[in-house]
Amino acid sequence: MAEMSDFQKQFMSRGTNATLFTQKEFDDALVLAKAEIMAMAIEASKMAVVMEREACGKLADELGPVEGVGDAIRNRLPKPIPN
Repeated sequence: MAEMSDFQKQFMSRGTNATLFTQKEFDDALVLAKAEIMAMAIEASKMAVVMEREACGKLADELGPVEGVGDAIRNRLPKPIPN
């Protein structure tokens, strides 16, 4: 699809208070948004692993007959590096 000229953009947005973007501007913004979403998803996954590991360790401490099992579960995976 061909890019619109400045005149075409102005004509299409007249009376709508809308801003029109070129396909490249839209694609660039979409790439940035996807990267931000992926970064947030990765951080959420890291936190979920930490929370699950802590819950399993607590359960092992409360129910396990062997001393230190909870710590072994908590320390099985390295803790995420804080930002």
